Amino acid sequence: MTAPLKAIDGNADLPALMTDLASHAREAARVLALAPPEQKDRALEAIERAIRANTAKILTANAEDVAEVRATGATSAFIDRLTLTPARIDAMADGVATVRGIPDPVGTVTESWQRPNGMTIERVRVPLGVIGVIFESRPNVTADAGVLCLKSGNAVILRGGSDSFRSCRAIHEALVQGLREASLPEAAITLVPTRDRAAVGLMLSGLNGGIDVIVPRGGKSLVARVEAEARVPVFAHLEGVNHVYVDRTADLEMAKSIVLNAKMRRTGVCGAAETLLVDLAGAAANLKPLIEMLVEAGCEVRGDDVVQKVDARVKPATDEDWDTEYLDAIIAARVVDGVDAAIAHIQNHGSRHTDAIVAEDAKTAEKFLSEVDSAIVLHNASTQFADGGEFGFGAEIGIATGKFHARGPVGAEQLTSFKYRVHGTGQTRP
Repeated sequence: MTAPLKAIDGNADLPALMTDLASHAREAARVLALAPPEQKDRALEAIERAIRANTAKILTANAEDVAEVRATGATSAFIDRLTLTPARIDAMADGVATVRGIPDPVGTVTESWQRPNGMTIERVRVPLGVIGVIFESRPNVTADAGVLCLKSGNAVILRGGSDSFRSCRAIHEALVQGLREASLPEAAITLVPTRDRAAVGLMLSGLNGGIDVIVPRGGKSLVARVEAEARVPVFAHLEGVNHVYVDRTADLEMAKSIVLNAKMRRTGVCGAAETLLVDLAGAAANLKPLIEMLVEAGCEVRGDDVVQKVDARVKPATDEDWDTEYLDAIIAARVVDGVDAAIAHIQNHGSRHTDAIVAEDAKTAEKFLSEVDSAIVLHNASTQFADGGEFGFGAEIGIATGKFHARGPVGAEQLTSFKYRVHGTGQTRP
């Protein structure tokens, strides 16, 4: 059994506690910014070992969280996001190993040029500082965010959801063990030690300059609150209203495999498909098999008039369905008149997260990839690849759908900014 929560939640002065955490994180950030890659990688190697060695402890803590949430009547999708298994913990540790193996972004010279006066100017990657991560349900974010920030030379303050509190603590202990073994400050990866919701508001305030960037990972209400209240920059997406468009030139068997995986592999992740668009010119051959496949797999289909006619089990779609992130075994389906109509639908109803086309015609695919303004666009692949691990980043701190600084999976490189280093030989400006 893990330690009683009351002992941790009894904070008489939460503002003072949070300010103190931020102060220590700021000190740790200064150390990390100058830490050599070898030292950070030693910590990551130790973290990977500690996660694997503490699998049983992490699973025990997670079982307590799941039991508590299940008793509240939470949805199956929510419980799936919360649940850890030995395989998921192995994947978490594998992600740490991948992060350790990627090049250290800090200090990388991305561009260099010489001016006519002989000065050399370099653009160099530097850490952002202290990153605040506010997340719900998914306890693996503790490890993902912690190790990505470590690799990129940033300190991080993690505020997990109350539903995953025990799980996050157990994972955090493994992270701290790794920092210790590499002689790095434990405050480099800080977990807010309370379920008190007021901690979120304090983080959004920036803690008197203690936090440089906020990353929210959770439902639409959390992200909307963060974007409305944050007094520091935010990397965020509101939701994943993701589409799969099946063109008339699509291979049907490929389309069936991609659509089923995109919707049903894990319905509660932000990369899950929420809308199926089928080309009118290929509907006679493709629509009925796709809809029957989804229904028989246990997915509720809400369709337009054409879709309803191919299967009596299809429910009528409302205007709201085209804008909904279900995070469940539900999908909206519509027939559209070609790729231009598909792009228009995505522009009007999408969330600029992840959208895919299934097509054999290269020009049609290129048009879709060029004109759909989403952070991730895919050709002949499932939307469930919208994941930093699948991009080779080892993990992700989130998916950013904005256009400033970071977009798509936010990995170690995206957690850096840059500065200019100028080398002269005594030049003065006339």
